Amino acid sequence: MLCWFNGNFIDEKELFISPFDHGYLHGIGFYERFRTYNGQVLLLEERFNRLCNALNNFRIPMPYTIRDIQNVIKELWLAASREDSIFRVNVSAGETDDTLAPKYKNPNVIIYRIPLIERTRGLEKDAMWLKTTRNSPEHWVRYISHNFGNNILASFEVQNLETTEGLLLNSKGHIAEGITSNIFWSRDDILYTPSLTTGIIPGITRQWVIHTAKRLGYRVIEDIFFQHELLHPYECFVTNSIEELVPISNIGRTRFLGEEGPIYKRLHQAYIEEIIQLMKRG
Repeated sequence: MLCWFNGNFIDEKELFISPFDHGYLHGIGFYERFRTYNGQVLLLEERFNRLCNALNNFRIPMPYTIRDIQNVIKELWLAASREDSIFRVNVSAGETDDTLAPKYKNPNVIIYRIPLIERTRGLEKDAMWLKTTRNSPEHWVRYISHNFGNNILASFEVQNLETTEGLLLNSKGHIAEGITSNIFWSRDDILYTPSLTTGIIPGITRQWVIHTAKRLGYRVIEDIFFQHELLHPYECFVTNSIEELVPISNIGRTRFLGEEGPIYKRLHQAYIEEIIQLMKRG
């Protein structure tokens, strides 16, 4: 597989980083993961800015511009015979002699693609509450980082992540997020989603849903919620950058409208229209 490593295209078998890279030693590294649509990335600027915010807080320089990243994705897409894929832009802190107050000057930046398994849009999943508790983020907001152990532990509780999403509570018993997603539910034309203060990832698709729902005239409430508050909603769905908006049919014995949920249907159609416009712009 062809990858891009610190400015050069290179085969995966020839790609190595030092064992002294702090991304390996201490988990100091961050990434963005998304899919392409005809070689284009939806909301790329928002994803790039989120990555740079994480890097800035850990004083890691980003050596490349968003245009550089866009060009690399395009080249890898062309090299894969124009096959849309899942891409990962990974920035590892790099080596440094100073471990107590590190000065990161030469991060390792890797971009690679993996095959995309297309999922039928609107296909429902069920969901289940997990025993694993969502851990606290390192910063006031959670970044998508190399520290992914909590999600891996949670995934062991789910037999099939293709059909079931595992839902996490935080240590205070507040509804947090899914293993691979942010969660929304609605009742009486009001859309609810957990606040960032619960320690969840500020998902790019999550933020798009919030803005779009408000534009469509819905009231959106971001707050602290307990598990029992998801017993009586009419509809529920989860979001991420790969599967987009996924309707939830049930959480245990609690059933929802699934793909027939009216708010889900309007937002899902708006997301498809966003993709169509992206592809038209080319």
